[in-house]
Formats: sequence, structure tokens, C-alpha cells
Amino acid sequence: MPSCALTREGCGAHPSESRTEEVASAPMQWLVDVFTWTIPVAGGGLLVREVIGNLFGLASALGGMARKVWAWPVGIIGNALLLTVFLASLFGGADHATLLGQAGRQVMFIAVSVYGWVRWRAASRGRGDHAPAITPEWAGRGGRTLLVLGMLIGTLALTPVFRALGSWEPVWADAWTFVGSLLATYGMARGWVEFWLVWVAVDVVGVPLLWSSGYYASAVMYAFYGVFTLIGFFVWLRAKDRDKPAVETLLPDGPEGDVVR
Repeated sequence: MPSCALTREGCGAHPSESRTEEVASAPMQWLVDVFTWTIPVAGGGLLVREVIGNLFGLASALGGMARKVWAWPVGIIGNALLLTVFLASLFGGADHATLLGQAGRQVMFIAVSVYGWVRWRAASRGRGDHAPAITPEWAGRGGRTLLVLGMLIGTLALTPVFRALGSWEPVWADAWTFVGSLLATYGMARGWVEFWLVWVAVDVVGVPLLWSSGYYASAVMYAFYGVFTLIGFFVWLRAKDRDKPAVETLLPDGPEGDVVR
């Protein structure tokens, strides 16, 4: 009979090799455990990375209200964490529904956030270190048309797509939050005051969708965002009038030095 020294078939690995493999796999197992940590709640568990991702999102929203460039990279971190949450079927979240619209919006957030980050950095050049990156402005007729028609047409177009891919019902709500988030993030990058109102429309639909899907941390955060976005709208509205550059106009028949500001 062959000995274990000559063949490992039917024989266990050498004890020292087993210990080495356990030590090597320990850091990876620790990462897996951290990734799946949950907070016990009634009827289930709350993913820790969902909570942390939403906290990053809150920090990003606060930075956005203050028009700080750092709001964009902070938001990207939160989006990456939430992407893994909403793709539950791919990341071992058997107790949670897979929301393709919510997952897709995280990918979209990352892409548009890069655009916003670059745009705000460019706009902030020449301003003081502590000055806001941009001056808010109205979207104008063209921008408002884009926001309204984009919400309606985008939702109608994506609803059957998300349904075919197996998204959670009601699918139209998932499509609505996806399209609205895309338009709101783009509006923020452009510095449009109206982007806050688009977020309100997203939150009104997103809160019941997330709650019914078992994403309680995100649902609570969306409810908070609903109030927060209304405050943000008025903050940007005041900033639009306060921060706009002064325009000097010489009176045509007035004496030299007559200036209207």
C-alpha cells in the first residue's frame, strides 16, 4: 500500500501545510465576514455596508448642499458599497430582493459623479479655498423640458427592460428612481437649482419601494432625504441670488460715474 509520503490520494495534508493554508486564508475570510456583517432587527438583519453606504451618501448630500467639490468622491464610495447591496443575488444576500434599477443607479451615480467632480473642480479654479465650487442657476426652459420628459419617457422605456431582467415589483417604481437619480445627479453637476425637486420626486416613490423590498436602512435614509432635499432647494435658491456676479450698467444719459448695480 502506498504511503502518504508518496501519494496524497486518500490521505490528509500534512498538519503543518494545513495550518499554513488556514493562516493564509484567515485575512480573506475576515474580509468575507466583514462584508456580510448584519445588525439584528425585527424579522431579519440590516446589512452594515448598507448603513455605511447611506452614511457616505448623506455626507455627500451635505457637501453638495454646501457646493463643495469633495462631495463627489465621497458619494462615489457610498455608491460602490450600495451597488453590492442591491445586487443581492450576486453577493450572497438571499434574504434581500435584487433591485436592478437601484443597482444600476449606483453605477450611473459613479459615472455621472466623475463628470460632476471634473466640472466642479474646473469651475472652482480662481475661487478662494473655502468658497463654494459653483454658483447655482435655473435650468431654463430647455433644461426643465429635459428633466420632465426625461423622467416620463425614461420610466416608460426602462420598465419593460427591468421587468424582463427580473427586477422587484412594482418595476415602474424601480425604473422611476433610476431615471430620476440620473437626471438629478446630472442637474447637480450642471448647478441647476431644480435638481433638488427631482430628488423629491425620486424619494416619494423610492421610500415605499425600498421598504417593501426589505432595504430598511435605505428606505429610512430616503425619507430623510425627502426633507433634506426640500431644504437644499431653498438653500440653493438663496445662493443663486446672493452669489450671482454683479452687473454694472452705465446710464446712457447720466453723468460720468452713474452706475446701476
